Amino acid sequence: MQVFINLITRAFFMSTPLILGALGEVIAERTGMMVTAVEGIFLIGAWGGFIGAYLSGNMLIGFLAAMVCGLLVSLLYGVTTIYMNQHQIVMGTAIAILVTGFCTFFYRVIFGVQTVPLTVDPLPVIRIPLLSEIPFIGQILFSQNIITYITYILVPVIFYVIYKTSLGLSMRSCGENPEAAEAAGINVTRTRFLAVAIAGCMGGVAGSYYSLCNVGMYNAEIIGGRGWIAFGICFLGNWNPVGALIFGIIFGISDALGTYVRALGNASIPSELFSALPYILVIVLTVCRKQFNVPAKLGSNYVKED
Repeated sequence: MQVFINLITRAFFMSTPLILGALGEVIAERTGMMVTAVEGIFLIGAWGGFIGAYLSGNMLIGFLAAMVCGLLVSLLYGVTTIYMNQHQIVMGTAIAILVTGFCTFFYRVIFGVQTVPLTVDPLPVIRIPLLSEIPFIGQILFSQNIITYITYILVPVIFYVIYKTSLGLSMRSCGENPEAAEAAGINVTRTRFLAVAIAGCMGGVAGSYYSLCNVGMYNAEIIGGRGWIAFGICFLGNWNPVGALIFGIIFGISDALGTYVRALGNASIPSELFSALPYILVIVLTVCRKQFNVPAKLGSNYVKED
């Protein structure tokens, strides 16, 4: 039983950055912006977060640095797609590739070539008094780090904003019919740009989770496509924060399962198979999903008529 509890606890731990990144995508894509730079945002968040935490010795500064780095990349994406009217998918992919080279180059500029990886102490677990002592669920839900707690609190908050407030209605209008939204007095350009900026901040923190909470170090392969998994979770969750939560946990379980099986060192089961499990799951679930309530203008640029 304890092995099972440890597995589920690890699953919630590993689901956190996926859910956080997917929530940012939900916010942006509800306004019609397909932030395909998400992999690059995750990576620069991991890069900036580690450098900030390592140089300052302060985790808070690390997460703030990750947020700023993610914001800057999202602003670059927003300027080129919203204001310069460039293709969203092409520009996002190009920015993600650019960020990969940027992080690799400047990490070496700052720290040089390291034979032994630089490390920081991972973010500690916060056990909530009394609640963490509850059998079974206490360890799973109430023995996590602060980023995990914040992420799970954000799910109902974002759901409420999107579906129960005038701001959420404006966001959804921009993604469904931007022309009508503009006619109703909504500034579509500003709304989309703000949504992309928020997605960048959340994606940056999500990326830093891998360097500051998971392994306490940075390398160029640390994200390993998980930004794209967060992107897929947004789709699978039907652009709904609750859906993002559910599928984020599913992928967290697959990630945790792979980690546990690799730790067992069973030579009869290729470790590469379990490393690929989350990505295989994306393909399978996407194929099996029959209906997507895609925002009508998702991925379409909006040019205001004079």
